[in-house]
This record gives sequence, C-alpha cells and structure tokens, in this order.
Amino acid sequence: MPDSAGAAAGLVEGTLLKLYEFDRYKSKSADDEDSPPHIEFLELASERIPDGVDLEGEVERARIVSVAQNAARDLQNTPANVATPTFLAGRARELAEEHESLSVEVLDREGIRSLGMGAFSSVAQGTYEEPQLIVLRHSGGEGGGPHLGFVGKAVTFDTGGISIKPAAKMQEMKFDMSGGAAVLEAMGAIATLEVPVQITAIVPSTENMPSGRSVKPGDIVTAMNGKTIEVNNTDAEGRLLLADALAYAVDQGCERIVDLATLTGAIIVALGATHAGLFSNDDGWYGEVERACSATGEIGWRLPLHPEYFELTKGKYADLTNASEQRKAMSIYAAEFLRQFVDDRPWVHVDIAGVAWGMTREYVGNGASGWGVRMLVELARAAG
Repeated sequence: MPDSAGAAAGLVEGTLLKLYEFDRYKSKSADDEDSPPHIEFLELASERIPDGVDLEGEVERARIVSVAQNAARDLQNTPANVATPTFLAGRARELAEEHESLSVEVLDREGIRSLGMGAFSSVAQGTYEEPQLIVLRHSGGEGGGPHLGFVGKAVTFDTGGISIKPAAKMQEMKFDMSGGAAVLEAMGAIATLEVPVQITAIVPSTENMPSGRSVKPGDIVTAMNGKTIEVNNTDAEGRLLLADALAYAVDQGCERIVDLATLTGAIIVALGATHAGLFSNDDGWYGEVERACSATGEIGWRLPLHPEYFELTKGKYADLTNASEQRKAMSIYAAEFLRQFVDDRPWVHVDIAGVAWGMTREYVGNGASGWGVRMLVELARAAG
C-alpha cells in the first residue's frame, strides 16, 4: 500500500482502537465527566493524493476492520454469565442476518455427539450450559482462491475442570474464548468488504466446569477422525475442542486452515505479550499468514514442529494424550497434538494466549485486544 494510504489507514485504526472503552456495566449519568472521549468525525487532509491511490477506500476499510476488532473486544470483555456459548451462537446468527454472503449452522450437544466429536463432547459434559458448534460460511463469489478454514477456540469460562485452576486471576478465564471472538468478527468484516473468497469458520464453544459428570483424568475419548485420546489433564481442554474442529474443517473440504486459540501459558513465558506463537506444517501457507501478521502489526514468531516432539504426544493406553507428564516444550507439544487432526492440509496454529488480553501496546490498553481480526481479514484479502 502506498505510504499516504497506509498512514491514513493507520491513523483511523489507531484512533478507533485507542478510544475503545468497555463500560456498559458501569452506572453513569448523562453528564459523567469520566466518560471516555467520543469522536464525531476525523478529518484527513493531504496536499496531493498520488495517482492510483484509493485513499477513501483504504480509510473505509480501516474503519470497517477496526469496528470489527472492537466488536470482538466487546465479546471478550463481556462476563461469562452473559457471554455463554449460546450467546456467541446468537452473535453468529446476527452476522448472518446482516450479510447476504454469510450463512450459519449451529449444532447443540446432541448434534456435536452425532458427528462423532468425542473430544469436544468430553469437555462439555461437565457444564449445564449447552455447548455450541458454530459454523459460519462466507461465499464470496468467484475469487478463484483456496477454500479457507478459520477455526477459533471459544471456551467461555475455563475453570480447568476436575484439574481445577488456582483461584488467583481465574476471572480472566472469560477470555478463553478470544480465538472464537476474533474469528466471528473477522467474518463480519470480510463479508462487509465483499472479499471474493470462500471461507468456512468453525467455532467450538463450551464452558469447562467441574461437576459429577465431568470428564476425569485418565478417561479415554475418541475424536471425530477416529484417534483415541487419554485425557490426563482436564485443564488441557482447548486442544480437545480444536482436535474435533480441525477434523471437521478437513471434512468440510477446507484447503488451507488457520486456528486461533488461547492455548498455552507456556507461550506467554516464551514470547510475552508482544508476539503470538506460530506453528505450521507448510512453509508456503505459513509465509502467507506471516505476511498478514506483519502487514497488520499483529505479529507472530514461528516455533518448530518436529517428529521428536510428536513422541511426547503418544498415549500410554490410547493413540494420544492431551498432556505429557514430562512438561517439556508445552506450546510445541500442544501444536504437535493438533497437527494430528489436519491430515495433510496446509495449516497454521496461532497461540494467542499472550496477546489476547493485557497487551502492552498503548493503542490497545488494558483488557481484551481483539487480536487476530485484522490478520484474518488481511489473510482473506490476500487469498481472494
């Protein structure tokens, strides 16, 4: 993009993202002095617009994508007693109603079981909230590009299940649906921009709760692709949801797949709150995702996959285990586990546990970041 258009788009994005405030649950009066600043209009001036530069178009694109990112932040910041799996499914239905190119399908607990998704179902069996498999499809016309699969983890509250988490900061586990939030709102922006590409977005959503019917450490479950999994830690639940969602993406004919997930605390230790962790089985597809990351400032860093890491994922009594007793290279371990569910499809796993909330960038601020919306939109535009 020429510098003038890029600068204008960056100004719009930075302004809209910086002014974001989640205050819908705060009591306030009409003349509340603490209300965040509200922008009525933003005027951009240029002495000369270079030939071939669609400045208005780039500014409007930046506005659409920024609004979508802030919508994802709203979903993330909404408390878990409101933002349930059913709530997210409702948002997907709203998006489908707003955009002609989008269609939605939602499967409940029985529908999920009927697909043979034993891994996803095992996580959901401990909660009374109805799990939802949300499938949002964008038919963008004759773009000629590959059929993309976007997969977003959406655990709307993660207690850890029977392998329960410490109480400290457990309230932040409402953010464990951040991947799903980014995928949903990116699809809305892609539809608004009329990107000519075919995308199937898959968002497996549930709570992870302890109860008398929860999955237990040592249980063995069968994923949609037939692989058996020892559940050695119920707090390693995200990879169980993603296993079935990735297998479903393959089943739906997705030719290139990217998943976003707040998957491992280990990625925060490795990369902090600056880079997401990137893992891939295909250098070409990885390169496209990395370019989308760099173009949008939603940056990632590639970590390795290797057959020796795969050895850690092998189960004692089943094909795989969701948690190794050795506790080595745990983010890589999780990615190697997911790799077993994509067949030979080009795939990139994006671990956003460090960047989904609490980023250090001033224009994002505290709370949810909406990380991934801009990257996914850019990826779709490049593919189209």
